[in-house]
Amino acid sequence: MILKGSQRGGAKQLGLHLLKTAENEHVEIHDVRGFMTDDVVGALREAEAVSKGTKCRQFLFSVSLNPPESESVRIETFEQAIAAIEEKHGLTDQPRVIVFHEKEGRRHCHAVWSRIDAETMTAKPLPFFKNKLMEVSKQLYLEHGWQMPRGLKTAQERLEALRKDQQQRPTVRVRQVGKDAISPTDRLQRLREGQKRKLRGPELGR
Repeated sequence: MILKGSQRGGAKQLGLHLLKTAENEHVEIHDVRGFMTDDVVGALREAEAVSKGTKCRQFLFSVSLNPPESESVRIETFEQAIAAIEEKHGLTDQPRVIVFHEKEGRRHCHAVWSRIDAETMTAKPLPFFKNKLMEVSKQLYLEHGWQMPRGLKTAQERLEALRKDQQQRPTVRVRQVGKDAISPTDRLQRLREGQKRKLRGPELGR
């Protein structure tokens, strides 16, 4: 599940965007927590009003959750992902809004948290939130057995995958061409031996 997050203001603009039906066949308000209102725009405007008592201008943390195109993901899986995001970023129990969008049979989700702690009137810090979202995303792919995008793999994992691919290629090539064919590994070895003989030739003639 690809997770993209941003710290931002613009409560009304974001609320209207979440409710927009022009780009989505179906919009569902799944949860509005910690606000006096159940209305999405009203809730985000409420978060904006609370932020006025602080110096924070990016008082919202907005995350989009997009599952793999080939997978049909249950709502419970989205909820588990959101819970993991909250725990990772210290946003548990913070006011939030969850909205589902559906288009052409595919469902994705938007979760928006207020960063403002009403008790301390300070903003929840979100250091390295992009890296933390990537960690949660990778864990979701592993837990559910989804095909992980290349961008989420570490350099070591990409290297291991490349090595496996290179190990498999000579065998595939020989089987395709025939039992008498020379594998890429053997061909490389012969080229190296030939190069050594060329280098030795002038020396022998001296």
